[in-house]
Amino acid sequence: MISFVIPTLNEAKTIELTLQSLSRFSGDHEIIVSDGNSQDGTIALCRKYTDTVVVYDEPARQTIAMARNMGAAVARGDYLVFVDADVVIPDIDAFFASAEQEFHRRPGVVALTCKYRVFPEFSTFGDRYVFTMLGVQFWFQNNVLGIGGAGGEFQMISAEAFGNVGGFDERLTASEDMDLFRRLSKTGKTRFANHLTVFHTGRRAHAVGWPRLLASWFSNSMSVFFFKKSTSKEWKEVR
Repeated sequence: MISFVIPTLNEAKTIELTLQSLSRFSGDHEIIVSDGNSQDGTIALCRKYTDTVVVYDEPARQTIAMARNMGAAVARGDYLVFVDADVVIPDIDAFFASAEQEFHRRPGVVALTCKYRVFPEFSTFGDRYVFTMLGVQFWFQNNVLGIGGAGGEFQMISAEAFGNVGGFDERLTASEDMDLFRRLSKTGKTRFANHLTVFHTGRRAHAVGWPRLLASWFSNSMSVFFFKKSTSKEWKEVR
């Protein structure tokens, strides 16, 4: 069984496409939305596709790590699949048939990621270049060096392994995804599947520009790697 976990905060513009995509999966699955108390109709929209919507209602703002952990806490699947709220997985049955094979035919694999691409109608040269190079980085980290690395767009993780490492580090406001894969790689093998691709809007890069976003990724990643602390005080919404 696969548990899809989607963190949301005011995602009414994009979440329906993601939910429609995941709903097409014919295998045993559940869709869990973990919401940070959206005010734009996201919660009602998500309930059209799943009854499992957990809502954070504390006064302090929730980190995305907290949102993912809240979703995982109610999941019943053998695998946890974390995706962002603007991600679409084409040909989803074939995608997960192949993804599950990666776990079965490679002993010790505990987590998997894949290629990320921006929807062709929105994609720029910068998008294609950066995400191609990011794929090379993830391939080298996971498949060659054995040092886990993955973004939040897509992470498929054994539920047992996720529990063994204690889930996402809720103290981190950014690079929590890279940190989780790095910790998972100390307990088993993490893999980058070059033959699998998910699509997303690329909205953050388009809103803030690639130079600023790459600088933020780099500073947060290095700070988390060496000091277990994000440099960003808050990961701001881009909608």
